[in-house]
Amino acid sequence: MGATHSVSPFAPKAYPEIAVPAGVRLLTAATGMRYRNRTDLFVAVFEDGATPAGIFTKSSMPSAPVDFCRNALAQNNPTAKALIVNAGQANAFTGKTGAQTCADVADRVAQALNCREYEVYQASTGVIGAKFSGETLGNHAVTAVKNAKNAGLLDTAKAIMTTDTFPKIAGEAVKIDGKTVKIAGIAKGSGMIAPNMGTMLAFIFTDLSIAQPVLQKLIAAIGEKSFNAITVDGDTSTSDTLMIFATGKAGNAEITDITDPRLTDFTAALAGVCENLAIQIVKDGEGVTKFVTITVREAEDFLSARAIGLSIANSPLVKTAIAGEDANWGRIVAAIGKSGQKADRDLTSVKIGGVTIAKDGEAVPDYDEEPVAAHMKTENIDIEVSVGVGAASATVRTGDLTHAYIDINADYRS
Repeated sequence: MGATHSVSPFAPKAYPEIAVPAGVRLLTAATGMRYRNRTDLFVAVFEDGATPAGIFTKSSMPSAPVDFCRNALAQNNPTAKALIVNAGQANAFTGKTGAQTCADVADRVAQALNCREYEVYQASTGVIGAKFSGETLGNHAVTAVKNAKNAGLLDTAKAIMTTDTFPKIAGEAVKIDGKTVKIAGIAKGSGMIAPNMGTMLAFIFTDLSIAQPVLQKLIAAIGEKSFNAITVDGDTSTSDTLMIFATGKAGNAEITDITDPRLTDFTAALAGVCENLAIQIVKDGEGVTKFVTITVREAEDFLSARAIGLSIANSPLVKTAIAGEDANWGRIVAAIGKSGQKADRDLTSVKIGGVTIAKDGEAVPDYDEEPVAAHMKTENIDIEVSVGVGAASATVRTGDLTHAYIDINADYRS
C-alpha cells in the first residue's frame, strides 16, 4: 500500500478482554496475497454448525462474496460451518471469475470440514477489480484450519484491516434461562462508509440458541439504527456485510418467536455491540479529527429523521466547517432542505453543543457564541435539529472532512 497514515486520535488506549462464544474457533493467517509481514485472513469455524443471518450492501454493484452469502442464506434452513474473510482484494467487479473464486474457496474448505459449499460463508475487502486465486485463498484457509492456533478476538479483527488505523471489537453477556449468553463482534471500516453500510465488514458471534428467521429479523432491525446510521464520506461500498452466527451452545431453550420476552435483554445487548462497532468505524474514519453526533427530532417518521441526519452528515460543506471549527449553522439548514424530507422552515431549530443558535426559521438574536466556539474546538461535536413536522427522531454519526482523507485515498492503490 501507499503511505502509512496516522493512527486515529480516537484509537482505544487499551482493549477489553472479550471471550469468544462457545462453539466458535477463530484462526488467522498471512497469505502474502497483497500485504507483507501481517495477517490478512481469518477463518471462523463453527465446530457443530451455527445459525447464520445477515444484511448486505444495497449497491447495484455487489461483490462476488456478497452474492455468495445472499445465495447461501436463501437456502432452506441455512446453516454455517465456516466463515472466510480476507483483506487486500475485494473480489468486486471481477466478472465471472469472481464467482468462481468464491466457489473454489468454498470447495476446498467444505472438503476439509466435511460440509456443503453453501455452509462456507465468505467476505472480502480491499481494492475493487483486483482478481485473486480462490484455490490459493482456499488452501490458506484449509492450512489455517488444520494448523493454526486459536486466535483471540483482537487478533482476528487485526487480520481484516485495510486503511483502518485500529482494530474494532466489542462484546456483551446476558442471562437467558439461567444461562450466560455471550456476544462478541469485530468490524473493519474506515472509508467508503455510507448508509446501506460502507466498505464495512462486521461479524457477530453468539452462543444463543435461536431460530434463523428470528435472528434474521433481529439483525436487520438493529442494523438500521447502527451500521446504516453512520457515514464517513457518503460512498456506499460494493462489499458491505454484516453477519451474525449463533452456535446454540449457551444451553438456553431455543427462541423461536421475535416477541419472546427472553429476547429483550439479548436484543439490547446485541444493539449495544453493533452501535459500539459502528461508532468505532466512524472514529476511525479516514482523516477524521472530530466525531460528530447528529440528532434529528420532530420528523415525520424514523426513516425521514435518519435521511435528514444523513443529509447533514454527508454534506461536504458541513463536514469541512466542522474540520475548521466553524459553527456555520446555515450549512446545516441547507442540508436539511436538500434532504427531500418534510420539514417546516418556520419551526426548524438548530443546536450546537446544546446551545440553540437558530429557532423558528431564523437566527437567535444575540446568542452567546463563546460556548459554541469552545464546543467546536473539542473532539466530540453534538448537533441537534428539530424540523417541526412530527414526533420521530433518529441519531446519525459521522466525522469531519480533512485533507488527510484526500491523501489516504489518492494513494490507496499505490
